[in-house]
Amino acid sequence: MGNADTKLNFRKAVIQLTTKTQPVEATDDAFWDQFWSDSATSVQDVFALIPAAEIRAVREESPSNLATLCYKAVEKLVAGADSGCHSDNEKQTVLNCARLLTRVLPYIFEDPDWRGFFWSSVPGAGHNQEEDDEDDGSRPLAESLLLAIADLLFCPEFTVQSHKRSGTDAAEDIHTLDSCEYIWEAGVGFAHSPTPNHTYDLNRTELLKLLLTCFSEAMYLPPSSESSGTTNPWVQFFCSTENRHALPLFTSLLNVVCAYDPVGYGIPYNHLLFWDSREPLVEVSAQLLIVTLDSDPTTTSGPSMDGTTTSTAMDEGDSPTPDNLFVNYLSRIHREEDFQFILKGLARLLLNPLTQTYLPNSTKKIQFHQELLVLFWKLCDFNKKFLFFVLKSSDVLDVLVPILYFLNDARADQSRVGLMHIGVFILLLLSGERNFGVRLNKPYSVRVPMDIPVFTGTHADLLIVVFHKIITSGHQRLQPLYDCLLTIIVNVSPYLKSLSMVAANKLLHLLEAFSSPWFLFSSPQNHHLVFFLLEVFNNIIQYQFDGNSSLVYAIIRKRNVFHQLANLPSDTPSIQRALQRKKKTAEPLSRTNSQDGASMEGSRPAAPAEPGTLKTSLIATPGKFGWFLPFRFLPS
Repeated sequence: MGNADTKLNFRKAVIQLTTKTQPVEATDDAFWDQFWSDSATSVQDVFALIPAAEIRAVREESPSNLATLCYKAVEKLVAGADSGCHSDNEKQTVLNCARLLTRVLPYIFEDPDWRGFFWSSVPGAGHNQEEDDEDDGSRPLAESLLLAIADLLFCPEFTVQSHKRSGTDAAEDIHTLDSCEYIWEAGVGFAHSPTPNHTYDLNRTELLKLLLTCFSEAMYLPPSSESSGTTNPWVQFFCSTENRHALPLFTSLLNVVCAYDPVGYGIPYNHLLFWDSREPLVEVSAQLLIVTLDSDPTTTSGPSMDGTTTSTAMDEGDSPTPDNLFVNYLSRIHREEDFQFILKGLARLLLNPLTQTYLPNSTKKIQFHQELLVLFWKLCDFNKKFLFFVLKSSDVLDVLVPILYFLNDARADQSRVGLMHIGVFILLLLSGERNFGVRLNKPYSVRVPMDIPVFTGTHADLLIVVFHKIITSGHQRLQPLYDCLLTIIVNVSPYLKSLSMVAANKLLHLLEAFSSPWFLFSSPQNHHLVFFLLEVFNNIIQYQFDGNSSLVYAIIRKRNVFHQLANLPSDTPSIQRALQRKKKTAEPLSRTNSQDGASMEGSRPAAPAEPGTLKTSLIATPGKFGWFLPFRFLPS
């Protein structure tokens, strides 16, 4: 009954706000406290009791009231950070304000007239330094909000465990404590593993979601050449030296993600009996890391980091440090035990959806694998030492197999083109090193549920079979990736000691399809695909002839394909006839000789693409990764 009354009172407060035509004074605490004083309000209640239409109505009809609501909510967060949230009422007020801002902020960002609101100076919403009269009250509302969230993320007995030795000790001062001693999880640069706490995880998750909402302003900006090169001011400030918690927060987010084990002790169906409060925290931590690391360190540089903010896990390099401290910290990780911790953790999470047991659905499956792939790319991109560690480690195959699984699963889904891009570009990056090609010769023994032909061979065979499946039965929007897929095979081809007959036939089928006259003449770039395949054959025959009798046999059996390619007519009438035949052909690739057969490993085919689904792609990726294509890596 009390919970129902609380929701009713909250709803009445929302109605009063939407119906008031006159501005409500900021000093009317009795009115504003209705939005965050109730103790039984949850984040679901806030989203349900504040409809989107009413937020937009207040924004258009009573903008001063909406501005005051945001200001008062930020003021409460700042007050909570200053006091340390020692009482339960303060903690509940902070959580309710965070939920309210998480709900309201997107509707402020979507209106161009409101985008500068949080970056305007509001008297009294900022500095609490009485001795600094000149700057007092001049801090923008956005900066006050971000600094308050950062403080609250390391608030003892609210989001971290208190270090008080006894009840008689004085409460810790949030402004003087060293937050590096309160890192959330053991791992990189921190050996102590705090006791898991369900309440702390929930509070961290809500604050991180508010932080992610603040960073989402870029989603509401119209696409333009000017906005694409600008830095998100929210991220820029939060990752700057203004945030004294940048290092412990970066370390906490990274360690929380890499230390997470969704299976736990492996008790069947335990995820159906108990709710895991750590998974939402891990997911939002991965998302926040991706957003904060979305920066190019080559375009901005700043002063060297103060020695007091460094950690033993960070490499003291002489290269100029970027303004983004999160990128800086990531690029300076150098210890092998830290690399092993990160790689093991990411591989464990990526392999989780592939886990098979005798009891159906008995193990927990995570759903944020796309975020993990993007995070893995960021790690390799900003820390070359980590990339070299991955390439020399045998665990690189534990990353390869799930990537191939996700590529195969998403190949026909238009809404997952972005996942296809990031997966292909990770493999393209890895294929540039000899160690990766050598590792592919390891026998493939663990059967993953994929709808591909059954074969007995190596990880190289798996890669070729999956790539063939993507090309022959993938969505048409994947055609720009064909060059990348074949370039990967070219890069590893000199090291493939023994291809199976299945993989050899797949390569010959691709050559047969790509070398057909109508396909070659239909686009000025299509001949590159044939060139890549011929280079694959040349590399294998030149460097690994002895163990590849299956490929040699397949080439001899399909020798007519090479004869036709050598005698390809180049006169105009022949080209016109080939193009006319193309118009009459329904399928872009001939599948009559694909030899897929009826045998399938997997449990389900990829979902078909439907019109009108989300068009997701990494638009900037082709230009950024184009430097891969001209290079061929041959054995030394």
